[in-house]
Amino acid sequence: MISLTKCSASSLTCSSFSTRKLPLARPQLLTLPTINNVEQSTNPSRLCSQKPLYLSSTESLALVKRKRVTECQAYEADRSRPIEINIELPGEDAAQRAKIGVYFATWWALNVVFNIYNKKVLNAFPYPWLTSTLSLAAGSLMMLISWATRVAEVPKVNFDFWKALFPVAVAHTIGHVAATVSMSKVAVSFTHIIKSGEPAFSVLVSRFLLGEAFPMPVYLSLVPIIGGCALAAVTELNFNTIGFMGAMISNLAFVFRNIFSKKGMKGMSVSGMNYYACLSIMSLLILTPFAIAVEGPKVWAAGWQSAVSQIGPNFVWWVAAQSVFYHLYNQVSYMSLDQISPLTFSIGNTMKRISVIVSSILIFHTPVQPINALGAAIAILGTFLYSQAKQ
Repeated sequence: MISLTKCSASSLTCSSFSTRKLPLARPQLLTLPTINNVEQSTNPSRLCSQKPLYLSSTESLALVKRKRVTECQAYEADRSRPIEINIELPGEDAAQRAKIGVYFATWWALNVVFNIYNKKVLNAFPYPWLTSTLSLAAGSLMMLISWATRVAEVPKVNFDFWKALFPVAVAHTIGHVAATVSMSKVAVSFTHIIKSGEPAFSVLVSRFLLGEAFPMPVYLSLVPIIGGCALAAVTELNFNTIGFMGAMISNLAFVFRNIFSKKGMKGMSVSGMNYYACLSIMSLLILTPFAIAVEGPKVWAAGWQSAVSQIGPNFVWWVAAQSVFYHLYNQVSYMSLDQISPLTFSIGNTMKRISVIVSSILIFHTPVQPINALGAAIAILGTFLYSQAKQ
């Protein structure tokens, strides 16, 4: 606690300050003891006016270990200008940092495993609509069982929640299917290189459809993103138009998903895990009839029989693994949003994409030209710069 009195040209001595510890328990308006300050000068000694001091905020004075620095403000009784006070609390929250590190490591590992098994399934069973449906179905079933057995807390949602979630689920469904279609046609690394251009779509949609303005560094960060993606696309050895368009549509859909989520879900008190569970359930209901119409059970049955005859029982494990790991990596990413800032999440997402690209190239022995690798590096660097400039 710091108190300050305003003196008029009078003497001041160090011995005139008295120090005492005040209890910090009650977050209410407190009147601090007045202090007589005397100042030495050539003028006759005059006592300064005695004024009580009040604290404008004691909320952050509770010495909670969550925050390393606590800020409060004090103001003089007859003055409105605040005095800023920073109180540095000893120690660091190592446990919280370790928890975030575990979230990131788990998120990246699950995402890499999902992409590997997803590509293996699509190579043997090229039906992305059913593959996407199974991914959502596995996650929905897992969460319904978790709620029924009380392993996870049942979310308290109402009709307004589901109404606000619907456009988010539509955009999520389109983005999920489009990304799966892309990976069924091109290499995993190429899909993720193109998907690293999502910030460009975000800025363009926000600027021209929502009228949102951005600082110049944000616009400049789009240059390496767009240039890197273009360079990677034109030098891709196994370029496929459907695969390229699928990744682009996925970018656009996920941008709208984020916009709808930000606008419609504001004020909804649902945890990240339950939010994604509800999103999966609604997306599954939206996707299922379209998957049946586009591909159909007859095509699925023939394709399944062909895949099992070629791969053997391992194919069933691949399908189960890609479905479960898809839900888990998305669930962990939504849970991590409850613990970290959007900037930290953006940086983590960039690093995740790098890990997926590198691991898929190594595992599937994807041929990569140096110029293609340069384009990928430029695009990912631009994504990192965008995350910095956006803040």
